[in-house]
Amino acid sequence: MAEALAILQGVLIAVWHLLGWVWWIILPIIFFEADYRLWLDYVKKKFLSKVEYTIFEIKIPKYIEKSFKSMEDVFSALHSIQISKPNFKERVLEGKTQLWISFEIVGNGGGAGFYIRTPKDYRHLVESQMYAQYPDLELIEVDDYTQTFSSMLPNKFWDLWGLDFTFVKEAPYPILTYPFFEAQKEEKTIDPLSSLMETISKLESDEKIWIQLLVKPADDKCKKEGEKIVNKLIGKKEAVPRSYWDYVVEFLYNLVKAPFKPPEWSEDKGSEGSPGLMQHLTPGEREVVQAIQNKISKLLFDVTIRFVYIDRQNAFTRLNITSTMGFFRQFNTLNLNGFKPYKPSVTKGTWPLKKQKEFWKKTVIYKNYLKRKFNSDCKVVLNTEELATLFHFPVTVVEAPVVRRIEAKKGEPPINLPIAK
Repeated sequence: MAEALAILQGVLIAVWHLLGWVWWIILPIIFFEADYRLWLDYVKKKFLSKVEYTIFEIKIPKYIEKSFKSMEDVFSALHSIQISKPNFKERVLEGKTQLWISFEIVGNGGGAGFYIRTPKDYRHLVESQMYAQYPDLELIEVDDYTQTFSSMLPNKFWDLWGLDFTFVKEAPYPILTYPFFEAQKEEKTIDPLSSLMETISKLESDEKIWIQLLVKPADDKCKKEGEKIVNKLIGKKEAVPRSYWDYVVEFLYNLVKAPFKPPEWSEDKGSEGSPGLMQHLTPGEREVVQAIQNKISKLLFDVTIRFVYIDRQNAFTRLNITSTMGFFRQFNTLNLNGFKPYKPSVTKGTWPLKKQKEFWKKTVIYKNYLKRKFNSDCKVVLNTEELATLFHFPVTVVEAPVVRRIEAKKGEPPINLPIAK
């Protein structure tokens, strides 16, 4: 035992002496990495602070005959805002990053409203695509509706509850989408927004339900992950590229036998994968494979989904919170994917200092909503079909009288209208 302790002591002393020799190399590296990250955050915030935004309120026509596909086409067109990967100068010195568009559903005692907040550079693209798919709606530039409250909530008059959502499973697994809800029942199409509209219809004048989807084009990471998951599910082995040592061994082998026979070189194809066992999958497994393939075959977006509920301190009720959470839960399924709260964002404190932590979390989620801050820690990846399921304009079968619609349709002026000079 004493001998073992002596050996351990000798090792520790040697390590200490080693650190004494190289600390001047290690510490600068550690501090450089930390400072580098802080610098990237600084230049990124500076870049974003210069971006100007426009907020549109969407006035919906009284009768909507468009399908979910129309909204999906809007999202497909908006994928064109994707920028090429910033180079070193743009990323490190200018803080250039991909901008995002916010699609928002706002509910209060006066009804439900739909809003789009977009960088001004994308304004004309948003307008043209919305009018192309929905010629009868109106996009009206308005002030930010969040300015109804002060920049600091909660306070002695108002309280709030909020969270960001994340996925239950990996991003390539899809949620339930509008084809599932398009089942006919009593000759009426089921609109997934109907439950949310029903909740909004019961809000008192002081109650607010705010939902935002921050949307920006995604890279191909989710697509590659989806292909790997599909190959694993069907038992298909992926091709393995040849390593550097494979070439070295092959060269040495040919070098040794060169005096006796000509060298033979393998084709540079790597190890080919097996075709898989798709025909042996159960119906449930086949459904999962097809669902993942369908998701990654469409355009993909990185999305932050945020929900905030606001009410007076003396009348705060959690019933509307439960109902709104139920709206998001309807897209969940056990064999595919679904939404769940991102725990660090939920406005709930834990011991110790429970009240202080809860107050701080509420302040953070409220400021994040006001700033439309993208939360990369819990982002979800949705394709155009999934986005159109979450954000679209309620069809006329939604009977809750809460959607603020256009009662009269604007007409073109007559050709012979006299013009004053």
